[in-house]
Amino acid sequence: MSKRFTKSHEYIRMDGDVGVVGISDHAQKELGDVIFVELPEVGSAVTAGEQFGSIESVKAFSDLYSPVSGEVVEINGSLADKPESVNTSPYEDGWMIKVRLRDTAELDALMDSAAYDAWVAEES
Repeated sequence: MSKRFTKSHEYIRMDGDVGVVGISDHAQKELGDVIFVELPEVGSAVTAGEQFGSIESVKAFSDLYSPVSGEVVEINGSLADKPESVNTSPYEDGWMIKVRLRDTAELDALMDSAAYDAWVAEES
């Protein structure tokens, strides 16, 4: 499955029954150089549309919102030492959390890449 996006610029990419969550390339460009990422603990619950962490850049401090509901099964611990990975590789090395989805139907409410790109263009 390709990536799905939220209007708050998070993405989710499914890897089996687990979703890999981060922020979009557009979002990292808007933030500028990321200097800190706060993530939840493994085993904690996240809810679609609710905050799961925060991100700080040289330009801004922003909350991170979960695109889906479920259990955090892994966090990207390397972001503590290398938060710049969010800028250099938002979809690969800069992922933030992995979530075991409670209900895969929540994915249907998210935008595909084409819809997200159109929405970003409209928002600009």
